[in-house]
Amino acid sequence: MKISIITVCFNSAQTIEKTIQSVENQTYRNIQYIVVDGGSNDNTIEIINKNRGFISDFVSEPDRGLYDAMNKGIKMATGDLIGILNSDDTFFSATTISDIVKFHELNDIDASVGNIVQCNKKGNIIRFYTSKNWVPDKLKIGFMPPHPSIFFKRELFSLYGIYNLGFTIGADYELITRFFLKYKISWKYSGITTTSMLLGGKSSSGFSSYKIITKEISKALLHNSVQHSFFNLKLRFIWKIVGYLKAKQVKSSID
Repeated sequence: MKISIITVCFNSAQTIEKTIQSVENQTYRNIQYIVVDGGSNDNTIEIINKNRGFISDFVSEPDRGLYDAMNKGIKMATGDLIGILNSDDTFFSATTISDIVKFHELNDIDASVGNIVQCNKKGNIIRFYTSKNWVPDKLKIGFMPPHPSIFFKRELFSLYGIYNLGFTIGADYELITRFFLKYKISWKYSGITTTSMLLGGKSSSGFSSYKIITKEISKALLHNSVQHSFFNLKLRFIWKIVGYLKAKQVKSSID
């Protein structure tokens, strides 16, 4: 089974090398690693070129943002499965992809959902974000599985479309809503912690982004004709509190 991993970046010199190395360090070797750069003007491209030996496909050119870059990567992908690894994140372990492959070989599904940990710059786990109790109907109250933990069959993007550029920071939510609720793809919880994610991304950087993403979640649900309560969406911070509490338990088990 071939796995396509997509990393999109822009001026990511401080973090991109660790991201690339976490792919290179995977025990599973049948990986197509795609890096899509938005035309960085710092040292990002220099770092990428230094690590070109393990990068299968690389493009650097201006784009219309994060999701446009992801779409470019999807169009370049040739693997059976597609996964996203952000340019400031790393795979949780060296066996992450091997574990994903084994899971998909044992289960005839369109997608797997798993877990991630969110860490601060010191590497301390702040939150354990799990899909263990997630079901698609929870999208209606603003709860989706962690995007980096999802591995999709590549064919889904041809059948049901790519990321919708009409969303600023919620295109991943819209795509997941479209796939899981509108088209009802087959899926299963893997139990695999796939990614160590650095806090501070577009959708996790304060109250202003919280308000924007809440509106975009509602927009995504409406776009796919899913009935929901906007009031319930505004209460989704409760899920984050639960995640922060669970992070303490995970950190203790890892230590």
